[in-house]
Amino acid sequence: MEEQEQTPDRPPWGAWFKTIAGFIAPTTLVTGLLLYFGFAYVDARYQYFGVDAATLDLSTQDYLLRSAGPLFMPVGTALVVGLLGALGYTAVSVVSASRPRLVPLLAWLSLGLVGCGAVLFVVGVLAGYEVWHAGVLDTPLILCSGLLLVLYGRLLYLRATGRTGYGRRELIALAFVAALISLCLFWTVQAYAQLQGRADARYLARNLGLRPEIVLDTTERLHFTGSGVREEVLPSVKGIPQRFRYRYHGLRLLAQVDNRMFVIPQDWDRNRGDVLIVPADANARVAFRPG
Repeated sequence: MEEQEQTPDRPPWGAWFKTIAGFIAPTTLVTGLLLYFGFAYVDARYQYFGVDAATLDLSTQDYLLRSAGPLFMPVGTALVVGLLGALGYTAVSVVSASRPRLVPLLAWLSLGLVGCGAVLFVVGVLAGYEVWHAGVLDTPLILCSGLLLVLYGRLLYLRATGRTGYGRRELIALAFVAALISLCLFWTVQAYAQLQGRADARYLARNLGLRPEIVLDTTERLHFTGSGVREEVLPSVKGIPQRFRYRYHGLRLLAQVDNRMFVIPQDWDRNRGDVLIVPADANARVAFRPG
């Protein structure tokens, strides 16, 4: 009777990685996520100035480019957590194989992680139902941390005790946990993108000198209320009125999308000052100034 070939002992998440990679590999899914996170960032940033993202009407490429900044921290954090998790799993594997006397201790520590994760999950659920006040980022982060600790503690317990294989019911439960973790991760990154957008908007509002200074000539009078913008009436040339009759100083270009300029006073704040949409056509003339 021929001996059956034994498969090497592999980490229990090996098959999961293949499944998840097969799910997120399509370019359309990754692009869709980047678009959504880019929209969340842009919407939060420009809403601070009273401009809706739909008004901007940015292109798909614009949203993709703006999604990179808000993703650096979440992706970096996820990679660090993944690295620490892999090192912890390897350490448990080595210790359980070399020092069997420590197996009960490792098992209790693993169950402790499961218990802590369950407590965090309950706290996150209570925060989601507003039983206690939590920040925009706190609820999804607590929920995600709790679920990850439950899943990771369970994996460490199985590794420490030498158990292999999963029952059908356990696999179904793990699938639901993985789905909840994915949902919480999505929620966390979206909340972080919004917070980053508001933080960048506040920084820009305090440092509008970072935006290009412009001198705007128009054929019609613009109305900036309480903004400190200086209006100059352009004189006639040899008695002939000029096409551009008004010149405005003290302006910054907040954004330009297609043929529309979003113009903001350089001393703008949320209590006074406007953001005007000026068509970039023959009725407007713009001169840029350094600084």
